[in-house]
Order: sequence, then structure tokens, then C-alpha cells
Amino acid sequence: MDSKAKIIFLADDDPEDQEILKDAILGQDPAANIHSVMNGQQALDYLLNCTSENIPSLLIFDYKMPIFSAVEILEKISGIPELQAIPKVVWSTSNQADHVRLCKEKGADLYFVKPTKTEELYNIAREMLCLLKD
Repeated sequence: MDSKAKIIFLADDDPEDQEILKDAILGQDPAANIHSVMNGQQALDYLLNCTSENIPSLLIFDYKMPIFSAVEILEKISGIPELQAIPKVVWSTSNQADHVRLCKEKGADLYFVKPTKTEELYNIAREMLCLLKD
């Protein structure tokens, strides 16, 4: 991987979910730079205005957020060439097959149900980080 700092972008309206995922990611990759926002509008604003220096290496969206959902964000960024090659992950409390299918159709590489056990959380974080490897 190149020497550019890995920026992981996390959009989730639940501060506790943000914190546990950040801890799990940083536990496996302490050098990761995690930028987080609380709703879909903030996510869109950041992604539409990032420069080549602060473009994320990985995008993580909660399925259901205020203003714009993960599906809506995936739709809105699908035509932006600079964001197309970036791996996209959705995580959610929902395991409904329609939600999973829709997210993958709109560009999500992976979809995870938010775990109830710490070990599951670390496995999810590991899978997310694997998307960064060539």
C-alpha cells in the first residue's frame, strides 16, 4: 500500500456504535485516521468536498441515518469518479435481505449486521480493513 495515510470515513448517528467500531479498527490498525460524522447530510458534504489529500481509503455507512440513508448516499456518490474505486461498507442493525441486496446494488462491497459480541466486532473490523489491502 502507498505511504499515504489511510483515512477511514465513518457515518453513523449512534455515538456508541461509532466509538466501538473506531476502537475495533484502531486496535488492529493504530495508524488509521478515522473521520466520523453523525448523519447522511454531513457524510455527503464531506465526500463531495474532499480533496485528493483527504479522500478516504474506506467508506463505512450506517444503514439508517437522519437526512440520508446509506442507500441514498451510495446513489448520490455513484457518479463521482474519485469515489468509485473506494471500498464501501454498510453496517446496520437490520439483517433484512432487501436491505442487503439494495445496498450491494447501489455499490456497497460488504454489508454487516452490527454485532452483539466483541469478538464479532473485531472480525467485522478485520474484514473491513482487508478491503484496503491490494
